[in-house]
Amino acid sequence: MPVTADASLGSDPFLRGLDLFNHGYYWEAHEAWEGLWQVADRGGPSRVFFKALILLSAAGVKIREGKTAAAVRHSQRAAMLFRRLNGPSEHIVENALGLPPAILADYAEAATRVPAALRDVPLGRPQPVFDFVLGS
Repeated sequence: MPVTADASLGSDPFLRGLDLFNHGYYWEAHEAWEGLWQVADRGGPSRVFFKALILLSAAGVKIREGKTAAAVRHSQRAAMLFRRLNGPSEHIVENALGLPPAILADYAEAATRVPAALRDVPLGRPQPVFDFVLGS
């Protein structure tokens, strides 16, 4: 059953995915968003949006693993999908993430060209690799 963008963007899985992503838990964020992607309306903007987030998360995993080719592939696909979200969809993305999709696309591509300024993290915590935070 397809879900509306408004309902899914305020859902616990979406918000949990944001929190996980922002703390460097990219694989777990990917898992949180995949369920939303699977039930989103095929061809609709929410499905494109969730796929872009999933690919961005996968890029984060590959960046941390040092797998440059895979990281570039995932980040470029995420950027392409973010750029498809224009018009009315653009406002949905900006309200949900605090950034317009065009800026997210630029950030996704830049992440594989310019290494992130890595922060110190407590032992046992993942190292965030992105220089931006998702969420308003």
